[in-house]
Amino acid sequence: MEPVEINAGAWYLRAMRSDDRVDDRPALADLGEHRPDYVAHRAAQWDSAESCSWAVCEPTTGELLAEVVLNPSTGAVSTRARPGHEQAAVTGAEAVQRFADAVFGG
Repeated sequence: MEPVEINAGAWYLRAMRSDDRVDDRPALADLGEHRPDYVAHRAAQWDSAESCSWAVCEPTTGELLAEVVLNPSTGAVSTRARPGHEQAAVTGAEAVQRFADAVFGG
């Protein structure tokens, strides 16, 4: 499955990145995620449809504020947010739930 971008009003959701244009790893470290292969791991999960994950981003800078993860087989949605950005995670989770309902018949 290809990653899907979602517009969630004040934030937008996109696949996590670690390339020459955007590197989410410093923000992920603020979430306690220090595995160097984490972004690649999440991309592989999209490819296999095992899991769908999004970086919830501030639209003007693209900075990752929170992460939302969907398990397509169970419909479970989990989140984690950088300090002070809990609302981004909540709004992101709501948008992902709507996506899951539309795509997977949640």
